[in-house]
Amino acid sequence: MIEIRDLVRVYTLGEVEVRALDGVSLSIAEGEFVAIMGPSGSGKSTLMHLLGCLDRPTSGTYKLDGIDVSRLDGNGRAEIRNAKIGFVFQSFNLLPRTTALENVELPLLYGDTGLGSGERIKRARAAIHRVGLDGRERHTSAQLSGGQQQRVAIARALITDPPILLADEPTGNLDTRTSEDVLSVFQELNDQGKTVLLITHEADIARHAKRVIQLRDGKIVKDEVIEQVRAVTAAGSGAHA
Repeated sequence: MIEIRDLVRVYTLGEVEVRALDGVSLSIAEGEFVAIMGPSGSGKSTLMHLLGCLDRPTSGTYKLDGIDVSRLDGNGRAEIRNAKIGFVFQSFNLLPRTTALENVELPLLYGDTGLGSGERIKRARAAIHRVGLDGRERHTSAQLSGGQQQRVAIARALITDPPILLADEPTGNLDTRTSEDVLSVFQELNDQGKTVLLITHEADIARHAKRVIQLRDGKIVKDEVIEQVRAVTAAGSGAHA
């Protein structure tokens, strides 16, 4: 699904060049749940912008579903982004005086979908059902808890049925219990076949993924498959007992 080779992103700040990413290479298969971790300044936000087709690398290649998006212009990246990626951010970015149903429906209104009102509403209701918010369709943002608002944001990201969900610190504004609820939604969506990329600086959040990639100073310093680690631990415990 995602193939990155020798990705470099250099920003110029006055007379100073900052290498936010310094030769990153990685592959992410369809259906993976990957957490990308790192402290502030590690390059994870830059990588997120590149993975989300919001920016272009200074050098290197990025192939998304076989398409070399690192060579595309802004319009080309926008087309790929709209077709392939659903975004979920730390701030829910919901319209405050608009119902949950209308917020979820928005991408279909702005996209060139050709869908009628009835079909848009049908799809929005289906997306709301997927995140467990049945009965809240007519509630505005002010009538929803933080966790419910984030579920609406996830439903909005799902409305175009993208193969990839890119979540940038999606639990940053939520308490621990609510965070667990929201992360369980991502786990369920991953179980249903969605590729999930989770950007976070918290180890407790990253452990919900099946693979954790750690960045430091623009480089990958660790790439760990969590399921295998757990399986080895369990097997070791059994042998010891």
